[in-house]
Amino acid sequence: MSSRLPLLALCGALAVMTVSACGQGAAGQAKIPVADGPAPTPSSSAPSPDRGVDPCALLGPQDRSTAGINVLGVAKEINGARACDWTVPATFGVTITVDERNGLTDLEVARKTATKTKVGGRDALKVADKKASDGTCAVLLGMGEKASVQIDVSNTNFTDTPLACERAVKVAGLAEPKLP
Repeated sequence: MSSRLPLLALCGALAVMTVSACGQGAAGQAKIPVADGPAPTPSSSAPSPDRGVDPCALLGPQDRSTAGINVLGVAKEINGARACDWTVPATFGVTITVDERNGLTDLEVARKTATKTKVGGRDALKVADKKASDGTCAVLLGMGEKASVQIDVSNTNFTDTPLACERAVKVAGLAEPKLP
């Protein structure tokens, strides 16, 4: 047991450093190296051969302030894709999902809810069901032929779809320049 104590202390220290370096929130989200190997590095929006685009790194402090987001993102996984959630209490939530397997043409989107648009110089779709008026909107950004980024916004009161779309377009505009 005494030989495990230093390893546990090291892992605990690395967990604290990793979480504070990434700003991701809960401790269960960071991978802690148990054997010899490189130490974890802070998240970056630049693609890397092993991780790709980090959705939580797509909105830096200035971007969050511009978008009215006063909380840190929480990393998660949605259907095998990396995602990041920001929830502004009693106001709205934003989820950015990086899908590295499906481009815009591969995504199943109801034609009646999708509008082709551009964000930066990038092809995009704005998706909202205006008839439902449910306070939700998404902007889907193409990222090459076989990858996409989805920005979903939900207003807390599930009303005002135009406001949700305004927020989604703003967040997409802030995240787009950081995409490969």
